[in-house]
This record gives sequence, C-alpha cells and structure tokens, in this order.
Amino acid sequence: MERPGAGGINSSEYENVSREKETSEEFEANAMDFLIDMPFATIDIKDDYGITDVPHINLERSKENERISKDQIKKRKKKQKDYQPNYFLSIPITNKEIIRGIKILQNAIIQQDKRLAKAMTSDGSFHITLLVMQLLNEDEVNIGIGALLELKPFVEEILQGKQLILPFQGIDTFGNQVGFVKLAEGDHVNSLLEIAEAAKRTFQEKGILAGENRSFKPHLTFMKLSRAPQLRKKGVKKIDPEVYEKFISHRFGEEMVHRIDLCSMLKKKQSNGYYHCESSIVIGKKPIGLRDLINEALHRERMSLKSKVKQIKELLLKPETQARIRRELFEGRSVNNSNQGNQVDFSANLA
Repeated sequence: MERPGAGGINSSEYENVSREKETSEEFEANAMDFLIDMPFATIDIKDDYGITDVPHINLERSKENERISKDQIKKRKKKQKDYQPNYFLSIPITNKEIIRGIKILQNAIIQQDKRLAKAMTSDGSFHITLLVMQLLNEDEVNIGIGALLELKPFVEEILQGKQLILPFQGIDTFGNQVGFVKLAEGDHVNSLLEIAEAAKRTFQEKGILAGENRSFKPHLTFMKLSRAPQLRKKGVKKIDPEVYEKFISHRFGEEMVHRIDLCSMLKKKQSNGYYHCESSIVIGKKPIGLRDLINEALHRERMSLKSKVKQIKELLLKPETQARIRRELFEGRSVNNSNQGNQVDFSANLA
C-alpha cells in the first residue's frame, strides 16, 4: 500500500483501513470492559529492586545509579503494561433466595428493554471477586493453588471461629456500565476487606502478579454492557437507572461464606454455568459434604505430587546428574558386553 503522500490510496483501500482501525478500537474497548466489574481497576506493582537514597561517592557512580534507576522504572512500566489478569479468587453465591431475587431483577429489566437480555450475567456464575491475578502457565497455576491453600489459616485467624455472613441490599453501577447488587454495611465488610488484603499479600509473596491499586469494593454483578458490544451500535451506551428503580433498596438475602475458589476468566465454564475452578478452600462453620473433603484432599495431594515432579525435573537437568547417568549407563553396557563375552567363551570352552 502506498503512503498518502506518495500517490494516495483508492477509496476501497481507505475503507479497509478505516474498518480495521474501528475494529481495533472496539477490541481494545471491549478488553478494558472485560475487567471493569472486578473490584480493582489498575495494578500497583512495587519495584522489587528499588534503590535507596545514599550519598554519591563521585560523579561516575551518580550517573551509574541514575542509569540503573531509569532501567528499573522501564522494567516496572513494562510489568504494568504486560499485566493482564486472567485468574481470580471467587466467593460463589449459592443462596437460592439471592439468586432468585437477582433473576427477578434481571427479568424486570429485560421487560423494559429486551435489548439488555444479552448483557445479563448468566445463571451459576454469580460471585464476589476477592482478588485478580495473572497466571501464565501451569507452573504458575500450581503456585497459585499453593498460595490459596496457604491463605486458609489466615482466613480462619481473621474470622476467629465466627461465620462470615454477607447481606445484600440495593443496586448500584460502575459508571452506568456495570450493574451490581450492593453489599450492606456492617462488621462483615471489615472482615471481607481483611481477607482480601491477606489474599493479596499471600499471592504476591509467592511472586504472583496480583491485585490492583484501586480500593477494594465487594459487589455482586448482575449485568454489564460489555457482554453485548452490539448494544453500543444500537444506541445503548449506559444503564438507565429507571430500569432498576424499583429494586434500589431491595433486600436480596444473606450469603453464608463457606468456600473460596481459584477460577479462570478465560477457560470454558462448568456445565452449571460457574467458572472453571482450579482449586478451593473450605471456610466457616457450614457443614461440608464428603465431596468437599475429597476435593480439598485431592488438591493437596496434587500440589505435593507436582512439587516432587518439579524437583525431579530440576535434578535431571543438572549437568552432574546427567554426567552420572551417562557414566552408569556406559558402565552398565560395558558389564553386559563383558558378561556376554564370558558366556560365549564359556560355551566355546564347553564345546
């Protein structure tokens, strides 16, 4: 394609360029909207290699420190740019009263504007997000599972044997783009904030990019416009407060927290509509079934096995280990050849 200044482009090429630009801008907007219903907005990664202020011995050292500082700033900015959360800690909503109330709310909104049907959160996926993070491969997922298991005693310490009950009442939005059921005020909010902070600290100490710097605001999403990008083309650019006006102070019910899940944002959801779950921890006093106990035991065994396999892999990759294996194999072959030779000679002697 020629540059505009070197002869210009024809109308069809201009339309293709415009269409590609529009598609790219729409994709970027949708990608940003994907995380807008999370309790955080931007990542705050502290520099692990920060330089403390020290007296400069000479000009050359001062320049060197300045160069190092600039390199570290670039690294920090690169981490922030590359940080794209794809996993999160979820508190699933299982109270049928709450779920039934949200379905009534969603249906009431759809009756007023049928175009909003595709913007609704599907059945089975109602949850509260505690923490978002980035896990790029299986090893990092295993580290995340280990961090989740380590989080359990911290949660138990925060709750002090008490049951965490979350009451939901009223409706609000994030910028008229995401509709959510509000968590009522009370001591339970402080407990939830402490758990979220403990989770962030536990995962970050494992080297996982997790959390963001916007203050944690627990909420229960029931709709978001980014689920249906075509709505913008149809003129629906925001959620009209009138569609949920009758539910503005509605009491939806209470959720007794009994589980925290490590879920994937991108993997295929389960048959019940809930997110793909890598691991879970059971908390609180709610009676748990045999299946929950088996799942938690399997997760622990899986982590232990993965750790042992990783240690074996690392051991086999060491040069001294590989040299020893080669030496033993060579010696083994020499012995076998010698034995075969002896057998031949022995047979010959017998003959």
